[in-house]
Amino acid sequence: MQSQDVAPRPAPASGSAADPVVDVEQAEAALVEHYPRLARIAYLVLPPGLGRGRRVLTAHALTQRALPRGRTAAPVIPAQSAGREGDPGYAFVRLQVVRTALEAGLPLRRMAWPKRSQLPPLLPQVRGLRLFPRSGGADELALDQRLSAMSGPARAACVLRGLEKLPDGDVRELLTAAGVADVDAALDEAAGTEDAYALLGSPEFDPCSLQARPTDLMRRRQHTKAALAAAAAVAVCGALLGMPGDGWGPDGAAAPPYARNPAAQAALNPALLLKVPAAAWESSARTDFSVWPARGDLTGDSALLRRALAVWARPGESVQVSATPGTPSGGPSGPPQLLYAGTVDNARVVLLYDGLRIVRYAEPRDGTKGAALDFARVDGADRAGAGAVVLGRADGNIRYLTAPWVTKAAERDLLKPSAGAMDLTLTGGATAPMAGPAQSGACTSWNVLQLTDASGTRLLADLGELVPARLTTGRPGSVTDASGAGALRAWAPYACSLTAMRSSGVRSVNAWAYASQPLPDTGGAADWVCTRAETWQGGGERVLAQFHTPGSTYGAVAAKAENVPACGAKDPQVLAGVLWKSGTGSWYLLAAGSRGTSSISATGGVTGSARGNLLAVKAEQGGRAELKGILEDGRTVSGLR
Repeated sequence: MQSQDVAPRPAPASGSAADPVVDVEQAEAALVEHYPRLARIAYLVLPPGLGRGRRVLTAHALTQRALPRGRTAAPVIPAQSAGREGDPGYAFVRLQVVRTALEAGLPLRRMAWPKRSQLPPLLPQVRGLRLFPRSGGADELALDQRLSAMSGPARAACVLRGLEKLPDGDVRELLTAAGVADVDAALDEAAGTEDAYALLGSPEFDPCSLQARPTDLMRRRQHTKAALAAAAAVAVCGALLGMPGDGWGPDGAAAPPYARNPAAQAALNPALLLKVPAAAWESSARTDFSVWPARGDLTGDSALLRRALAVWARPGESVQVSATPGTPSGGPSGPPQLLYAGTVDNARVVLLYDGLRIVRYAEPRDGTKGAALDFARVDGADRAGAGAVVLGRADGNIRYLTAPWVTKAAERDLLKPSAGAMDLTLTGGATAPMAGPAQSGACTSWNVLQLTDASGTRLLADLGELVPARLTTGRPGSVTDASGAGALRAWAPYACSLTAMRSSGVRSVNAWAYASQPLPDTGGAADWVCTRAETWQGGGERVLAQFHTPGSTYGAVAAKAENVPACGAKDPQVLAGVLWKSGTGSWYLLAAGSRGTSSISATGGVTGSARGNLLAVKAEQGGRAELKGILEDGRTVSGLR
């Protein structure tokens, strides 16, 4: 196919003062009346390299698409034959046919979208038949060869001269309107074909008078068999994935299944979920999540349970997944235990337990879009660690599901130890909503959950995870629940420091007042408290050494460390220091070690030493020192960092 010199050109401006206005009805009337002639023009201008069958279908497609979408202007190019003379509707559709036929012959270019006329026509379509014009004689064949050797604009010039009987001035104007860049070259190339003009009306070039023959029957039969086999395979796969009794269709926000085996199917079958009887905990030797009964108003909703299990095994891209550090997020290895299935505020919530993890699935009440999946490691939980699980958070409030042995629940502000606790209503083990701890801005309150059962009262703090952390006080190795008046007063100055322990898989946090130090110049004594967070995974412990002076609301963090044994049951020793300004304006380095520290020394920017577990040395503002302690057994301990 030869390249064609055709430049893009917009359609004539609508409403031009010089051109008549054509509406859709007028153009349609001209198109219907002169359809065979217009289709012949398109057929002759189209490149012969398309093949006779495709040229026929493309000619009809281009002719049928020549109608305008609304009122438009047509160039004043006269029609020379009776019935067409002076018809602006015919002039317009003829221009459109010529323009799109020329565009169809343009080569496809890289990095550019093809024009619609350059693509195979979507309509009309003929299945199983090949359509082509009737064969002519030797003269028609020779003319077809001559036309195929011409460029598209030259073929158009030849057709407009010979078939439409237009003078060169009108041909020039029409080709220019059709977007031909070099009209003179096209006219020169078309010169010399005058002797063949009469043949342009031959049946050889009539796309409306066609012969029909079948396509390749053997190839068509092979393609039909292949298509039927593919359709059958798709139907079988779709039936398997959507069978209602098999449980793999209505999986909500779950990703598609990748493999199936009996164990995996059993783990995802809601009918096989373990449901513990309501009174099982009363006779069991265990007091952990394994004896929690199944509660909630949707424990019989098989569709909800199926979605929860499927999303657990295969969370889709839209599912928000979170897991505490050290918690595997894979699917269950067998049928898990159902703890809860019910409506919580504006969500449907399912709680599941597999012996290692608590899994919370939540979806909106009006669909599955925006589903969430949360994992929390709870292996080794005891009665205190299995006291409550977060059901939901909304508008700064929290709802908990409490253990079946809990008899009373209340809300308490840890910053106000003298204030009483506010009772929370328990409905099927679920608490009424309570305000969560402050997460941003000034820390003016820190609300905790207070639970009471036959063994006593304990406090649980929400640290942004499924299982709240247990709060304790006392020397490591002999801690007790922070429930009495003394323990509440001990925790009050350090409640806000719990923010530093959020979202780290914390199991419990202990506050231990390991030293009391007299303050120079002013009198009174400051407390040294070590708060240590233990995790469910057994690593990533966080330790804070805090300094609290008389009259201060909050303790000040003097030192902090992670993954150290200090202040823990294995090694309760701790040493920390702080620069402190007295009431007289003097600066001091104050340091304190835990019981069993025989001496403390400071080197670097501040030097000094003292016997015992307390050190007070005058210092300069901004001074830095290295601390070293000697224990009674001869071991050394460095400052916490």
